[in-house]
Amino acid sequence: MHNETAAGGTTQPGTRDTRRFAWLLDPKLLTTVLVSSVVVALAGLVQVSFGAYSMTMGQAWGAVVDPTVLFDQQAWSAFLLGGEVPEMDPGTLIVWNIRLPRVFVAVIVGMNLAVSGAIFQAITRNELASPFILGVSSGAGLMILLALVAIPSFVLAVPFVAATGAQENPLGWAAFGAWILGLAVAWRYGLGRRRMLAAGLLGLVGLAVAFVAVPGVSPPVGIESLSVTVSSLLPILAALGGAVAFLVVYAIAWKNGTSPVRLVLAGVIVGTFFGSLQTALFYFADDIGVVQSAIAWTTGSLTGTDWEQVRLALPWSIVAMVLALAGARQCNVLLLGERTARSLGMSIEKVRFALSGVAVLAAAASIAVAGIVGFVGLIVPHMVRNLVGSDYKKVIVGCLFVGPALLVSADVGARLGLSVLMDTDRQVPVGIVTGLVGGPYFLYLMRKQEHMGQI
Repeated sequence: MHNETAAGGTTQPGTRDTRRFAWLLDPKLLTTVLVSSVVVALAGLVQVSFGAYSMTMGQAWGAVVDPTVLFDQQAWSAFLLGGEVPEMDPGTLIVWNIRLPRVFVAVIVGMNLAVSGAIFQAITRNELASPFILGVSSGAGLMILLALVAIPSFVLAVPFVAATGAQENPLGWAAFGAWILGLAVAWRYGLGRRRMLAAGLLGLVGLAVAFVAVPGVSPPVGIESLSVTVSSLLPILAALGGAVAFLVVYAIAWKNGTSPVRLVLAGVIVGTFFGSLQTALFYFADDIGVVQSAIAWTTGSLTGTDWEQVRLALPWSIVAMVLALAGARQCNVLLLGERTARSLGMSIEKVRFALSGVAVLAAAASIAVAGIVGFVGLIVPHMVRNLVGSDYKKVIVGCLFVGPALLVSADVGARLGLSVLMDTDRQVPVGIVTGLVGGPYFLYLMRKQEHMGQI
């Protein structure tokens, strides 16, 4: 019943809460976060400095920190919610409306893929696991390609009930208000439940007759429609495709429960099958533009991204990152082995399935805006574990910074590499650059470690 003093080796009740986040002050983690943030800032500055509209890095930095944009509510509303962009200097407009969104999308995609890969490696206890290996990327990519090839100009009209203005329809609102007022008076004077129901139904019939028979009286609500295009549905389609793919993987791997080895093997099977279906879709596309767009999706590209992609991916990414941080403790328990996790009271299959859902959501959010970018989800968790250790609280936080640093840097190479080497304005997909960087690095890891394939 008595609290021991700090000198006795324990902490006071209030001290425990303050020390709960002491791991955030780990020097290795702080160094990783700081260095990664500097890399993102420098690579992003290079990204916004070069293009058809040339400017020095000083001018680009001045445009980035332009107070007329940073503190303009209308500008941020246009960027994050959509709308008309306010007038600004041409250089500032190019930086904020064209070049910076590409950097932000790279940050979001790198963060999502890194965290998704880290979670998949924890739930399978396998260093080779990633969204691509487990079939999630293939499933999400297949669903997006189906939408782009089969229904590229599809527009869905979603009906919804909208109220009309009182000034436009005063008689209709007056009749509706009289009905509500009559019910309120009847309830106030203790009218029975059955009589209230009868009075309400009679009132509705009277309103319907009045709306039909009396000129100038119309219902105070009407049915309107909201047009939804395929592009606005891409995150949902990607999440659906990734979820279906992982459910198939889970069903194949299930045999009185799942195991890390069966999950990886089933993921390879499903990923190969869905990848073949993606290739087959190219033969059904009549428009060469659709084929080029589909190829960009399958290789991973940030070309042409703008604030629309930021708006599409950001909400899903925030949800996924919060859930990933909340699930870090469960990842640590899973890494101890199934027998130890069960002894600690964990429902392994429920936790594994829930964490898989978080990883699928994170991967789908990135695939929806950038396509299938390879190797990020595979190598970034390795890099972070080598830097900060195996505690998944630190691993998840490290992935939030190292993933963006890798992808923003790779995108600089994808956008500016050919212009430096071959003096051309052509760009390569960022997925090619991450593959060229990730392949040798993963080979280095494989050669360095004696036991590769299980955490």
